Amino acid sequence: MERVTDVPESFAQSADRDQANNYDSFAEAYSAENENNLVNAHYERPAMLALVGDAVGRQILDAGCGSGPLTAALRDRGAVVTGIDASAEMVELARRRLGDNVALSVADLRYRLPFADGAFDDVVASLVLHYLEDWGPTLAELRRVLRPGGRLMVSVDHPFVAYTHQDPRPNYFVTTSYGFDWTFNGQSVPMRLWRKPMHAMAESFTTAGFRLSAISEPQPDPAAREMFPDGFHDLSSKPCFLFFVLEVPSSAIGSDHLVL
Repeated sequence: MERVTDVPESFAQSADRDQANNYDSFAEAYSAENENNLVNAHYERPAMLALVGDAVGRQILDAGCGSGPLTAALRDRGAVVTGIDASAEMVELARRRLGDNVALSVADLRYRLPFADGAFDDVVASLVLHYLEDWGPTLAELRRVLRPGGRLMVSVDHPFVAYTHQDPRPNYFVTTSYGFDWTFNGQSVPMRLWRKPMHAMAESFTTAGFRLSAISEPQPDPAAREMFPDGFHDLSSKPCFLFFVLEVPSSAIGSDHLVL
């Protein structure tokens, strides 16, 4: 299958390191595509910002920041934001956007992050985790860098949507990978994602020590109705992404074995 407008915040956190390296070659085309489109600019980012809420003074890590549109929005709302991405070209684009007042670095979410324990009040992982087969090490590391009482906001491809895109249909209850081509300015880019059933996502979060606070299936920003009439109706009538708010318990007692 081929998608044009359904673009994640960053492809760079892929389970395949070569794919992340290849991403550098079309970083500018990707950044231009998701800057003002329906799915990112008028659906995913507003939904993520709504989940974050009041950001004034909060130390926030944008994990998989891409070229920095969400990072910039959080900064403009008063947060002290740090951005990381596995793509050096995306980090460079973010640096051009944000200047020297936002800490940006190249870092891969599959490995230990260059931050102290409890360094952040919040972490946003915007359309990133579905590029990883094993969420365990990444979630454990994100929990490490969050303070007690901190939050992780996650958005991923909705598992039902990913399931219906696969042909033949896989066993829904098994984690499976699927591939497709994305097209930017005539350039076709092969992508591979991982689809997890809902229960597997929840188990990954609780195993990492998070408490599941909220699940959201948002609607697009009503202001986009006139700009994207066809896409708006489609996006308003069937799921696209799934959002989670996860909390680090304020007390460490029993926090390693949480249940929903």
